[in-house]
Amino acid sequence: MRTIIIDDEPLARSLLLELLEPEKDIEIVAECGDGFEALKAIQEHQPDLIFLDIQMPKITGFEMLELLESPPRVIFTTAYDEYALKAFEVNALDYLLKPLNPERLTRALQKLRQQTDKNQESVKGKMLQLPEQMQRIVVKVNGNIKILPLPEVFYLESADDYVKVHTNDKYYLKHQTMNNFEQQLPIHQFVRVHRSCLVNVQHIHKVDLYEKDQYCVVLRNDVRLPVSRSGYAKLKTVLGI
Repeated sequence: MRTIIIDDEPLARSLLLELLEPEKDIEIVAECGDGFEALKAIQEHQPDLIFLDIQMPKITGFEMLELLESPPRVIFTTAYDEYALKAFEVNALDYLLKPLNPERLTRALQKLRQQTDKNQESVKGKMLQLPEQMQRIVVKVNGNIKILPLPEVFYLESADDYVKVHTNDKYYLKHQTMNNFEQQLPIHQFVRVHRSCLVNVQHIHKVDLYEKDQYCVVLRNDVRLPVSRSGYAKLKTVLGI
């Protein structure tokens, strides 16, 4: 099984490499120190398995997986046990705490070998269903990664199987759903004003009544967005109007 080790700690990578050395069916094709490097290695080597740390500089392990169209099987390796539930909710194969226990690693590999379904459910589809709030949105632009801090996001707009993440003067496509974003974005900052729109209330200039009981929001960049009745009720609660 073609395997990549992804961890920002060289010592942790070396230890895992040593533990995997006796496993004759595991071929280490790359070692990566951060998520950006890992994305390139995954694209190049198309691994069957990755050992992935969660807390890494630049982008986290979860954010890195989110950017992959077809994630390989994942065994998380981390010093933090609070991510265990999230890891299994995104269909991780296993979750190993550092310092790595050789017996736990052996059991994880046995579980891997027992899997016969080559079409295992993708991690990507569940990644944004986790309840933890986002602090930024990670997107790909012409093969490059761009990190958008939430204050820079004006609104999100549904577009078939994608969501357009709008900033002041441009937008970025993200292969996710509005429902996923609504579950994760801070509820005090982003309001679902319409089934097709999530608005950052920090960028609302005014709320206009243009027909009887029909409202729209006007953003600071003069974009006008429709507001449904339920959306208006949410806006009143958040804005205190």
